[in-house]
Amino acid sequence: MSLSIENTSTLSQQTGIKVLVYGPAGAGKTRLISTTGDLDNTLILSAEAGLLSLREHSIDVFQVTNLDAMREAYGHLKTGNHHYKWICIDSISEIAEVCLAEEKARSTDGRKAYGELADTMFKLIRGFRNLPVNVYMSAKQTRYEVDGGLVYAPLLPGRQLKDGIPYLFDEVFALRCQRGDENNVRRFLQTDNDGYYDAKDRSGALEMVEPPNLEHIRNKIINPAAQ
Repeated sequence: MSLSIENTSTLSQQTGIKVLVYGPAGAGKTRLISTTGDLDNTLILSAEAGLLSLREHSIDVFQVTNLDAMREAYGHLKTGNHHYKWICIDSISEIAEVCLAEEKARSTDGRKAYGELADTMFKLIRGFRNLPVNVYMSAKQTRYEVDGGLVYAPLLPGRQLKDGIPYLFDEVFALRCQRGDENNVRRFLQTDNDGYYDAKDRSGALEMVEPPNLEHIRNKIINPAAQ
């Protein structure tokens, strides 16, 4: 039996980048989809009704109203019989809430419902993450107290899901907004943990602060020598 050997230097080019971005409402998580640089080959799986920020663009959308719709989308994309190079899920927080509602409707045991939620969501997210395309997932933002200070992180129902999801991604970014003089807003992606925002960049190719542009992020990770 012969082994199929690959090389780490080219693996991301073959499988795409996998990015999770979280931020507060209005930060621009949905609008970030417009920066893939290849909108003709971008698909949005939308579980939210907030696509107004993309109205000036022409991007394919599949509306997700329940878990069966998510499974249907995954089943089709897994076949490879499509032209998409970017799959953007907006947002996994909303999809997890839909999943939790379905699990609670099936079980009167709250602990069991949250356990089933974690199992279902981990399986779904791993499946989409492992597709050989670029994958962007957005999440709402939460904050919690640690040693008397506040830490910001992706918002997901259930501790098991909230704690485990970031480990499924190579790239976890906080989409931040800073207001300056005359109410000017500066938006940027924070790519590393500073003790206040959970973030990481396993590629090692990114600066702590990067522009909110998925094409830029992809190019920098795929071909750091060209930057």
